[in-house]
Amino acid sequence: MDAVRLLEPAGLVFGLDAYRAVDAGLAHWLAGGPAAFTLARLIERGDARLVHAADVPGDWLEVLARMAAPLPLADLPAGPQVMGILNVTPDSFSDGGRHFGAEAAIRAGIAMITAGAGVLDIGGESTRPGSAAITPEAEWARIAPVLAELRVQSDVALSVDTRNARTMAAAIGQGAALINDISALLHDPYALAVVADAGCPVVLMHMRGTPQTMQQFAAYDDVAVDVTRELAARIGEAVANGIARERIIVDPGIGFAKNAAQNIEMMRRLPILANLGCRVLLGTSRKRVLGEIAGVPVASDRDPATLVSSLPGLELGNTILRVHNVPAMVQALRVWQGLWTCDKPVGHEARRAENRG
Repeated sequence: MDAVRLLEPAGLVFGLDAYRAVDAGLAHWLAGGPAAFTLARLIERGDARLVHAADVPGDWLEVLARMAAPLPLADLPAGPQVMGILNVTPDSFSDGGRHFGAEAAIRAGIAMITAGAGVLDIGGESTRPGSAAITPEAEWARIAPVLAELRVQSDVALSVDTRNARTMAAAIGQGAALINDISALLHDPYALAVVADAGCPVVLMHMRGTPQTMQQFAAYDDVAVDVTRELAARIGEAVANGIARERIIVDPGIGFAKNAAQNIEMMRRLPILANLGCRVLLGTSRKRVLGEIAGVPVASDRDPATLVSSLPGLELGNTILRVHNVPAMVQALRVWQGLWTCDKPVGHEARRAENRG
């Protein structure tokens, strides 16, 4: 893709209004629906202008077609998915120690699957701001028994949250379906080759620096534009090294190398990520920015804020919502789908033809 030119959708409509607006030529589908956009912000180098979706210039039609196309599944289940967070760590910011130990983690994972999680994300290293790194050996020792038992007990897609190539290779060999790397395959020089050789899907998350240093790099001209372009560069590197683009998932990295205002801005402008042509993972669960907005200092009390901040990700269609509280997110997702996902009204085209006549 041409990361110099970005089209940012605005004026979103859903459900029957989306069908009507698209049929009338007033809107275009965003990533195949269920949302459609009636306005478009055209961004090129340092310039941006807002136009009606119907008035996108001819030399932007290639970008427009990319924005309207459904995002690839990345070898995961179709439709929006809830990804359960399974931290096998003593020090994660929200639930550190709760699932530390294989038996507790396995019980928690089965409970998440029963509640409707389509994917589980198993992590053995805390990556909260300022967290201490651990060795790949220690990380794998935490993950291995949990991954092995869950693979036996369920056919749900299992993801491993790691920056380390050795852990990636071991996890793939033990049946992991997805690698989720907060460093976008930058931390370990062998990670690109491991993922490319395995042919498995991978999550590339936006971050600058490391969990220990990232907050030093929270300076952006326009956070949504800069994040999109920086992710485009990581996608380009991955593809150049043999990773199929359709197997790449992108994560805007809420809470990583961004201050509160930048996190809020990124969450407000998620549709811009459709420029990348990759499925999106959104992880806002219990993060500090939600506590700052809602005035809730305890991370485990932020589940209502998590639901509100996760649902806008569904504007992109088949988004993966990464959360701690799976039952609540599944319930919220089903209600959102009940409100906004609908079939094209029967006879709508015929009525439009009659109205034109």
